[in-house]
Amino acid sequence: MADAQADIGLIGLAVMGQNLALNMADHGYRVAVYNRTFSKTAQFVKEHPADSFGAGDGGLVPSESLEQFVAAIAKPRRIVIMIKAGAPTDSVIDALTELLEPSDIIIDGGNANWNDTIRREQSLGERGILFVGSGVSGGEEGARFGPSLMPGGRTEAWESLKPVWEAIASKVDPKSGKPIEGAAPGKPVTGGVPCTTWIGPGGSGHYVKMVHNGIEYADMQMICEAYHLLRSVCGLSPQALADVFSKWNEGDLDSFLIEITADILRQNDPRGTGAFVDVVLDAAQQKGTGKWTSIAALDLAVPAPTIAEAVFARGMSDLKTERVHAADVLAKSTVEPSGSWSAHFDAQDEFIHAVERALYCAKICAYAQGFALIRAAGEASNWNLDYGRIAMIWRGGCIIRARFLQKITEAYERNPSLENLLLDQYFAGAIASGQDAWRRVNSIAAIAGIPTPAFSSALTYYDSYRSAVLPANLLQAQRDYFGAHTYERTDEPRGLHFHIDWPEPSRPELAS
Repeated sequence: MADAQADIGLIGLAVMGQNLALNMADHGYRVAVYNRTFSKTAQFVKEHPADSFGAGDGGLVPSESLEQFVAAIAKPRRIVIMIKAGAPTDSVIDALTELLEPSDIIIDGGNANWNDTIRREQSLGERGILFVGSGVSGGEEGARFGPSLMPGGRTEAWESLKPVWEAIASKVDPKSGKPIEGAAPGKPVTGGVPCTTWIGPGGSGHYVKMVHNGIEYADMQMICEAYHLLRSVCGLSPQALADVFSKWNEGDLDSFLIEITADILRQNDPRGTGAFVDVVLDAAQQKGTGKWTSIAALDLAVPAPTIAEAVFARGMSDLKTERVHAADVLAKSTVEPSGSWSAHFDAQDEFIHAVERALYCAKICAYAQGFALIRAAGEASNWNLDYGRIAMIWRGGCIIRARFLQKITEAYERNPSLENLLLDQYFAGAIASGQDAWRRVNSIAAIAGIPTPAFSSALTYYDSYRSAVLPANLLQAQRDYFGAHTYERTDEPRGLHFHIDWPEPSRPELAS
């Protein structure tokens, strides 16, 4: 067994698990691998012999049983679980618990609910077993060549996991924050700053990953709205739109999602019917992390309307049959979308640029909502989070990686206790210079009847946040009237509550 000893173990050989195991092997780690179906394990190891991992000592150690798997890993054992979240994860953890020893570490790399992570850490801790809930973002390619990794748990667990996670994480240039490209099988990237850091205790790692996904929902929805506007208002073809998004990717909007959008719009349908995007049914699916983010925001009373609207937009898209029927029944705008830009702009190119600025302003607001939620959760749970470092580890590897995140990192370097990204000098200036275009784009969308839930909610968020006075004074008076919920006064200190004993004659039904 000494010859077969592994540095780390991994359970779950679906796409993400396989690629993470290969990534670790590329970096010189001997990885014990286990899957419920041994034939899959055997085939995986056969396809990736030791000499495929470069000059290091990395390789794969197959295990036919869970007992053999645990015995193959050097103590204290580090075991990564990459399986479906929920009950399947609990089942594997329960089986492992009977075989592990104090100081061994289980790392859950799935999209687990952060409350489950807290429960699991507490339960395993009673047995002396350490637990790490780690967000893993980047999809199939990220797992293989460098994901963004968001681990949370006890610091002693992180110290043991740190060398592995820092080795396999995506790397970015220390000055520009741009991802370092060029990784290939057996040839990992060297140098640069790894896109991982210890997030904090308890379920903080999975919480931050959840919010990352919520921001991802908003980011994707806003890009889709920009696409919809340009296609409906300007009549641009998918190829022409690809050129627009490619140009945008050279500026402030430089990001993975903008890059792949251009690629998608250039793709032809394999069946030869024209543009690929035109044969994709407009019914989007979801796995739940965006919904979790919205629920978490509601639980903490943190306004995150753009993230929530992105979730609702996917739900609306799934009502395809109803929407097709409603399109024949409900009245549409009397203004035709095509050419409606001419009421506000002198040239079509001006409108295209305005949509670019609107997308950037809305993006700022969506990220501001996400970081405000992380901040509120951190304070509520005493996690002592470093918001700048969270932005840093999202610069490479993950789905929302973007030039924009360097600006967020710099914002928190200027002010680590920044209450909201909108208050940072850079972001405040960016919206100040772009808000006229943003408002006009939203106006055109509303007049032409083009749905822009994320663009519109982001603008409402901005206008609400910058308003010293909101109509909630009337709302709270209503609550006091019908439910004696009390109110605070503008001429008294905050925290003092008052109530009016509303006289019956003031009631509308009795006044007559």
